[in-house]
Amino acid sequence: MRAILPEQLASYFDSSPVALSLGRAEGDHELLLTNEGFRNLTGYATSEIVGRNCRFLQGRSRNEEARAQIRSFLQDDGQANVRTSIVNFRKDGRPFVNLLYMTKLRAQSGQVRYIFASQFDVSRTQPDRLADYDLDLERTLDRLSPVLAESGIVVEGSLMTIANTVATIAQAKLILSDLDNGDFL
Repeated sequence: MRAILPEQLASYFDSSPVALSLGRAEGDHELLLTNEGFRNLTGYATSEIVGRNCRFLQGRSRNEEARAQIRSFLQDDGQANVRTSIVNFRKDGRPFVNLLYMTKLRAQSGQVRYIFASQFDVSRTQPDRLADYDLDLERTLDRLSPVLAESGIVVEGSLMTIANTVATIAQAKLILSDLDNGDFL
């Protein structure tokens, strides 16, 4: 799979400190590439995830609102990005609340080439860690843009700063409480 990707993009993924994944723009949006941060977060090896849609991480959780937001993003060519909390499960079965950010990477012709995503576990984090992640993600996107430009690809959207980090973490804790009570399946 890696051979079809611009080498600069693959190299960039390998060096990023943020958990990243890259999916196909068409079809079932199968994963083409993940980095070490993603593999550490989920517990899955590359051979277990490339070629699969990320929805397998959701297990049996409903995630109705998050799924609707993701579907809307994928179906609406004009929607540049989406950011939502979604319940995911690690390979060992432990749940976590994933703050998922997705954006479209387009060729200069305007055609969506890839779906770029970043993941962050907000389950048991502190506001300062989330703020650090936001800063890392913003830097990642800033550094990714010129790397992609060399391959004729542009980042469709830019990261919107979280308005209330404490509220995001509080929401994640509520979701975890629901998970612990079995209310999310």
